Amino acid sequence: MSDLFAVSGKVALVTGGSRGIGLMIARGFVEGGARVYISSRKAEVCDEVAAELSKVGECISVPADLATEAACIALAEEIGARESALHVLVNNAGANWGAPLADYPADAWDKVLDLNLKSPFFLTRACLSLLDAAASADDPARVINSGSVDGIQVPLTETYAYSTSKAAIHHLTRHLARNLGRRNITVNAIAPGPFESKMMAEMLRNFGDSIAASSPLNRIGRPDDMAGAAIFLASRAGAYVTGAVIPVDGGISTTK
Repeated sequence: MSDLFAVSGKVALVTGGSRGIGLMIARGFVEGGARVYISSRKAEVCDEVAAELSKVGECISVPADLATEAACIALAEEIGARESALHVLVNNAGANWGAPLADYPADAWDKVLDLNLKSPFFLTRACLSLLDAAASADDPARVINSGSVDGIQVPLTETYAYSTSKAAIHHLTRHLARNLGRRNITVNAIAPGPFESKMMAEMLRNFGDSIAASSPLNRIGRPDDMAGAAIFLASRAGAYVTGAVIPVDGGISTTK
């Protein structure tokens, strides 16, 4: 029972791992003894964060802008050049865009859907041989997609492409889970509510108290809340869970 939530010795790739939700997950894996690769678009920031996390464990920077299929393939090849197997893939890199309905631009849809929806599909596909190499019936390889409560309930903000992309990634998660289960690969999504992150910073500054009050638990999420959910899905504790979308939002999406 002591190793039920263990991730020690596993190899993980966390995209968008230099800040926000991705950093919370990456830090949890590093502190748990996994060897963690983090990617982000800004190479300097990615390098700095990897160096900081390496003070408590093993973290390697692999900068990448995952807006295209070619970039996803290149990142998978980079991991493959360093590792023979990948136990955990966290598809977290993402983008948001808010604008009034009358002004919402076409390129917002392209940017957000390319990064939030298409890239997780392309990167998962590109990493399949590495995931297969790590997978077994008793300990499947894991894919964890970053969803959102905005993909479960309609947000108050005019972030049309973002909420749509997150609802779509939830369904893609279920679709991939059905297909990849026979290869001993689980696919799940975490749907975060409000957490302290760059994406949420302005909203929390302006409406933090009311957002916290909207949660039955009367607070916003903490880093260990997010790390705990990811570690559950990546460890033996989550080995029989696939196709799930797990809200980590203090109950906002399911009780309001």
